[in-house]
Amino acid sequence: MKLTVLHKILSTLLAVFVLVSTLSFTVEKHFCGEHLVDTAIFSNAKKCGGMDAEDISYVKKPCCKDTVDVIEGQDDLTEKDFQSFEKDTYITLVSYVFSYTYLFETLAKPIIPHKNYKPPKIIKDIHVLDETYLI
Repeated sequence: MKLTVLHKILSTLLAVFVLVSTLSFTVEKHFCGEHLVDTAIFSNAKKCGGMDAEDISYVKKPCCKDTVDVIEGQDDLTEKDFQSFEKDTYITLVSYVFSYTYLFETLAKPIIPHKNYKPPKIIKDIHVLDETYLI
């Protein structure tokens, strides 16, 4: 029971690790002068209201700038099958698996012969009636 729960937790963690390592996204930032106006992760950053397209034609140097940071994940994932292993690696892997699986053998369920036995109801105290006392 504990090993199956541990196995499920480990499998889930490895799947999340593969998902996070292959995820890629962009972070867009919009600055007006030296001040950060907006930051967006999966969408476009909002521009400041004072600088429109027609206002840029009058200004020689625009004060606003956009920066885009691209965080790339891993693109090439390799899958290996048992045929691509070398003979020594295959023998080591198989021997490790066998030794590990036989390390945790389950014990036989104990047999309780009087599991469903219900003792009789005590009507009188036999020890007092027979006057037998343990000293």
